[in-house]
Amino acid sequence: MSGGVRERLLMALVNHVGRSQAIGMGELFEAVYGEVWSNRINDTRRLRKEITALRAEGMRICSTTGMEGGGYYLASAGSELEDYCKRLRKQGLKKLAQEAKLRKIGLPELLGQISMNMAPSPQPSPTGGEGD
Repeated sequence: MSGGVRERLLMALVNHVGRSQAIGMGELFEAVYGEVWSNRINDTRRLRKEITALRAEGMRICSTTGMEGGGYYLASAGSELEDYCKRLRKQGLKKLAQEAKLRKIGLPELLGQISMNMAPSPQPSPTGGEGD
């Protein structure tokens, strides 16, 4: 990620702490890139990738949607972060439930399969055998 873009993004978000202070994508795009987007999906893709990268590093960038519009903000309190994380989990579980239905298995079975696939594989020991 470009250092200048990262810095401008963080500087813009510092002024938007708390859900009630969320900044819309159009305004955030202008603050970061100094231009107006012409195609909402294509032009904002790189900014969304920047936000995703910062979240992957643990930056508490939350988002909201609503009838009045949505936007991005920095969580101001633990409860805001907790609410956002609950929404993420609910969305994830809905998608996993849909996958379970497509596979014609129960959600607990699918979660078990996922858990097994994420388990670390036994590593060969220095003597050549598996996990002595």
